[in-house]
Amino acid sequence: MIDSKTNIPGYEVPLHRSLTEPVLIAGAPRAVTILNGTLAASIGLGLRLWLAGIVLWIVLHAIAVWATRKDPAFVEVLARHIRHRPDLGV
Repeated sequence: MIDSKTNIPGYEVPLHRSLTEPVLIAGAPRAVTILNGTLAASIGLGLRLWLAGIVLWIVLHAIAVWATRKDPAFVEVLARHIRHRPDLGV
């Protein structure tokens, strides 16, 4: 609970919502969406496997959107998880 003792006049700053939320493209994090689109385009255009590229893009994007709904910071958490050693000092 916030009481009147913690609210000091002049020390409150309004913070816009866009500064606290992650940047999403179509519901998935920006970096994941760009990587996913690049991979799907390279398969679709480079290998001329149009159907495989579209299916891959839809499936990977759906997984990214699902993971973002579960945890908006899943990319940072996954990167940190990969950097840790498997034994953690055992």
